[in-house]
Amino acid sequence: MFQVAAPRALLLPVVVLLGLGGVVSPAAAHGGRYGGDRLAVTVSHAGSADGTHLLRCHPGGGDHPDPSGACRVLDRRTRWGRDPFAAEEPHGLCTMQYGGPAVARVIGTWAGRPVDVTYDRHDGCAVSRWDALVPVLPGLGQ
Repeated sequence: MFQVAAPRALLLPVVVLLGLGGVVSPAAAHGGRYGGDRLAVTVSHAGSADGTHLLRCHPGGGDHPDPSGACRVLDRRTRWGRDPFAAEEPHGLCTMQYGGPAVARVIGTWAGRPVDVTYDRHDGCAVSRWDALVPVLPGLGQ
C-alpha cells in the first residue's frame, strides 16, 4: 500500500506544473502585440491646454507634453483591485468652489483594463479629483 502512495505524491507536482502551462503573459495574451498602456487624453474649454494627446507608458511615449511625469503619477495611483481613475469618496462635503469650464476625457487601456472616464471642475471635489491626475491632465490651478 505504501508503494502506491509514493507515485501519487510525485504525480501532484507534475500536474501542477503542467497546469501552469496555460498561464500566459499579457504580451502573449494579445498575440505578441501588447504595447503597454495607451491613453488618449482630450481636454476642452481649458484655453491653451485644449487638445488631444496620446500617452503611452511601459514603454513611455506619445505626443503628451509630459509622458514620464504622467506615467509616474498613474503608476503611483495604480494598486491591485483599485481603479486609478475612480473618483475618491468624499470624506465630507464638497466646497462650492467652481474650478472653471474645463472638461477632460481619458480613454484607452491602463493595466490591461479599458478606461473611459470624464473629469470636470464643477466643485471642490471635482477640482481635487482633476488635480490628483496632473500632469496626466493639465494643471489649471487658479
